[in-house]
Amino acid sequence: MDTQRLQSGLRLVARGLEEVAAALGEHDPASEDERTARVIQEWGRRGLTQEASELFQRHGFAPQTTGGWARGDWAEIGDDGLRYLTGKSHRWLEERR
Repeated sequence: MDTQRLQSGLRLVARGLEEVAAALGEHDPASEDERTARVIQEWGRRGLTQEASELFQRHGFAPQTTGGWARGDWAEIGDDGLRYLTGKSHRWLEERR
């Protein structure tokens, strides 16, 4: 199985679903970048448990987005078992300002 090709295909499907949601009058017309910035701002530097999934949902993302961010080095699990944003996330936000 070509996992890289499968991952690319899934990303295309996810982007397509974002467009469908927007066409249906999605609740939050903000772009993905805007919603990502809101997640990072609200999360801050504190550690989260299951709240991370709820945070993503509040901003229009799937609850599984936390796992994708961990794989992309945007979030990590600390020694205490809580989820934290990495420096990569905070740098991304700073570069947008």
